[in-house]
Order: sequence, then C-alpha cells, then structure tokens
Amino acid sequence: MRGLKRSFPLKSDAAPRAQESAGPAAASQDPQSRIDALEDLILTQLDDDQAQDVVVIDLKGKSSVADGLIVASGRSQRHVGAIADHLLRTLKERGYGRARVEGLPHCDWVLIDTGDVIVHLFRPEVRSFYNIEKIWSVDASGHAVAAS
Repeated sequence: MRGLKRSFPLKSDAAPRAQESAGPAAASQDPQSRIDALEDLILTQLDDDQAQDVVVIDLKGKSSVADGLIVASGRSQRHVGAIADHLLRTLKERGYGRARVEGLPHCDWVLIDTGDVIVHLFRPEVRSFYNIEKIWSVDASGHAVAAS
C-alpha cells in the first residue's frame, strides 16, 4: 500500500443550494421554478441598487458549477460593497440560505455563490480587464438585462 494516496472527502462547509434551504414553500416548486425565482430576486435587487451593465448568462447544460451566472458593475468600490451587502441580506431574508461570498474587503470584484446562481460584481475597470462574459458566452447564450 506504500505510494498510494487515499482521498478523503472535503469538509462540507459549502453553502446550501437554494432549493435545499429555501424553506417549505420552495420545496413544492420544481427546480427550474426555484432557479428562475432566485434569478428574478437577484435581478430585482440589482436594479433597486442601481447596478450597471447587468448581464445574465444561462449555464444550464454547460457547467455543473451553477445554472446561471449574473455579472454586474458598480460605480465604485463603495457601490460594489453596498450592492453585495444588500444582495446578501435579501437572499438571507427570503430564505435562500447563506450564500458564500469572496472579495468583500476590497470590493473590486465580489463573487456571491448561491449554489444555483453565481453573481459577479465588479468595478468597471476590473470588469473590462477580466472580461468574464466573453469566457462564458462563447455561443452568445447570455443576454443583457437593462438596469435603469
């Protein structure tokens, strides 16, 4: 047995997926309805917080990581941080569990992983540098969503 590596399961500290933590009302919905409701909630909150250049990319059948990807910009680090904070609070209040978040201290690029939908919030300069919409929307399946 020397030389063989045993793999152990990673500690499961990942955020619960939206359908697992959304409560009894969401349990009766089919998975696609739950994902659509989650996307609508996120888009509404982004619109309320005046996020700019909001893009939704459908990942169903393309990635096992998530079913949807939402990319948006804030005007400054403070604006990106406020958008992220409001979105996290709204998700928690509406019963979508505890989303995982990365990048909040600096607020150049904040990633919010709800399990089914991943949200990327950028400052405009950082967004244009990484250009993640191009990576995921090779076949132009993403569509822009107007945010006033």
